[in-house]
Amino acid sequence: MEAKLSRELTILPSLCDWEVKLSIPDLFAQFMDIATLHAEALGVGEAALEDRGMYWITVKTKARIYRRPRMMERVTLSTRPLLPEKVRAIREYRLEQNGELLAEGKTEWAVIDAATGRPRATAGVFPAELELATEPSYPEPFARLDPDFSDAEQIGAYRVRSTDIDLLGHMNNIAYLRAFFGLLSVEEQKTMPKGGVEIIFRMPCFEGELLTVRRRITETGWELAALREDGKPAVFLKLDK
Repeated sequence: MEAKLSRELTILPSLCDWEVKLSIPDLFAQFMDIATLHAEALGVGEAALEDRGMYWITVKTKARIYRRPRMMERVTLSTRPLLPEKVRAIREYRLEQNGELLAEGKTEWAVIDAATGRPRATAGVFPAELELATEPSYPEPFARLDPDFSDAEQIGAYRVRSTDIDLLGHMNNIAYLRAFFGLLSVEEQKTMPKGGVEIIFRMPCFEGELLTVRRRITETGWELAALREDGKPAVFLKLDK
């Protein structure tokens, strides 16, 4: 059984930002979409897992961006899961054009028991005949951020909307990215670091919640946090040069 999925993608206007290039939130949206397509093809899609009393969640995701394609460019996006660990697993992504690597990324995900809300072991999730890679093509580690943003600059607030809600009833992963970027002006986005982008999910948010967004500037880039009304972090965003 094929452990990799590739698809051709045209960078249409709906995927572009003010630079007329594939936007960063839409890059991650394409990662999410191709992962879903591949999971369905492997028999571990949303409906199949629901039948087994499970669902999968993204714990964190990141990408290294070398060049964002412009509108109407044709590119190839591919994905593959790696051999899972006991309760967490990695899925990798590559965005390419005629042999040029435009971006590479990965997500760390887990399988959750629908009845208990607790992680389940990943053993047996994938078909036994599937040959999964053990060596990553994108070995860059996930970051470790200081979760205390109490002294960081507040750059705005965001009220979770109905259009942000996903099938599990909480804020969709990509909606967080769009919220972060929506609070940054075009002028700020011109100077913000865009080489590395990483999102770390800590707590779910629900319709109507007010998120406060804070930012601190480091030697390597920007770190942002969306804080819930109780002050607890919901999600972190790391932008590197």
